[in-house]
Amino acid sequence: MRIDLHTHSLISDGELLPAELAARAKKAGHDAIAITDHVDMTNIESAVEQVVRAAELSEDYIRTIPGVEITHVPPRLIDTLVKKARRLGAQIIVVHGETVMEPVAKGTNKIAVENPEVDILAHPGFITKHEAEMAVMNGIALEITGRKGHSLTNGHVAKMSIDTGATMVINSDAHAPTDLMDEDRAMTVALGCGLDEMHAHKAVRVAPLEIIRRL
Repeated sequence: MRIDLHTHSLISDGELLPAELAARAKKAGHDAIAITDHVDMTNIESAVEQVVRAAELSEDYIRTIPGVEITHVPPRLIDTLVKKARRLGAQIIVVHGETVMEPVAKGTNKIAVENPEVDILAHPGFITKHEAEMAVMNGIALEITGRKGHSLTNGHVAKMSIDTGATMVINSDAHAPTDLMDEDRAMTVALGCGLDEMHAHKAVRVAPLEIIRRL
């Protein structure tokens, strides 16, 4: 079962309409995807409304879960946007972590892992051991990403996760159709960052399923 819980459509900066994203994910062997378009304080209402409607219409292709990626939001406002996204209908909450590729505000990882309403901390860069421990405490998964650039610290994220027992998920952060990862490619990303077969299996197959089962 291939489940990707971090993808983007034309609702933010992806290349595909949500329906085509769902259709292409099905073709690539996916059983479910979450459409988690970028939101901040300026677009959260309109983006979540569109993602929720798109998810409903895409169900003919594949199970499609409406979500958001809270992106470049000042840390003091993240909790407010998490609550608002939930209230508007987002079922998967991803927070755009402190990737080394972008100037994400320091403290973003910390705020995200302290909030049990967050589902996934995406590409968290040089996440600290304490932050990983907080993710464990609050049931938040740490992302091992297939996204070019963001993936530079996958090895570090994997080590922190194994050291603390944090849940890992393998996501594509797809913006284009070629970004979607079938199961073989997702396993390659998992093994390539240093995970053994057991941890790779959990990150690719088990953890995403557990996350959507609790929706």
